[in-house]
Amino acid sequence: MSTMKATHGHSQACCNIPPVVSSGYVPKGLYEELGGMKTYVTGPEEATRGIVSVFDIFGYFDQTLQGADILATGDQHQKYKVFMPDWFHGSPCPIEWYPPNTQQKQKQLGEWFGRNMPHGVAAALPSYIAALKAANPSIKSWGLIGYCWGGKVTELVTASEDNPFKIAAACHPAMVDPSAAEKIPVPYILLSSGEESAEDVKKFETNLKVPSHVEIFGDQVHGWMAARADLDNPRVQAEYSRGYQTVLEFFGKHWD
Repeated sequence: MSTMKATHGHSQACCNIPPVVSSGYVPKGLYEELGGMKTYVTGPEEATRGIVSVFDIFGYFDQTLQGADILATGDQHQKYKVFMPDWFHGSPCPIEWYPPNTQQKQKQLGEWFGRNMPHGVAAALPSYIAALKAANPSIKSWGLIGYCWGGKVTELVTASEDNPFKIAAACHPAMVDPSAAEKIPVPYILLSSGEESAEDVKKFETNLKVPSHVEIFGDQVHGWMAARADLDNPRVQAEYSRGYQTVLEFFGKHWD
């Protein structure tokens, strides 16, 4: 276990991010059928707080699963159980379509997004949480983290009247809508890459009326905390770790 120094005004607090594996990662959790969906589940049975993780369009990638395991184990004092459902039912977007630099790739990508709109997942999350509560009665409070496409899901559900979450994180979120920030009633952390609109991110930060942390990781690509993280690159690995530490510190400080 390596202890990271405080950065950007954060206290070191209780976060100790385990060493990040660049390749050949072996997930610590198991897959279960929950709420009618295959779900990656990781974390201690005795956890009283649960985190739903909404992956990016590429689904179950080692980098994203490793992130879920970090969230479940990286806080020494507060343990979380993390649930990552397969909203794509085994048909994520093939990463080979990126970058979409041909007409064929653009066509395939457009059709895929047409079948997998974030609004539908946001609307389904409250009922999924109900299923998780029934299966995990020891968990008393729920948080949310979303990546890229899942970051838009996070924005949509927390800004809705049916929001079931006590706290939320959006990592390199897609399609940031500053007007949604005004409707979010729970502590919110947004970590942006250098590829999102800095203007929209800053407007979103200004419009938040809740405890928040908004930060731009300017030299990182869209997806650096999930499937597009090149963990063989030392700089990416360091910022990947710092991103998860920042989320854990925020959750530890603001989750009532």
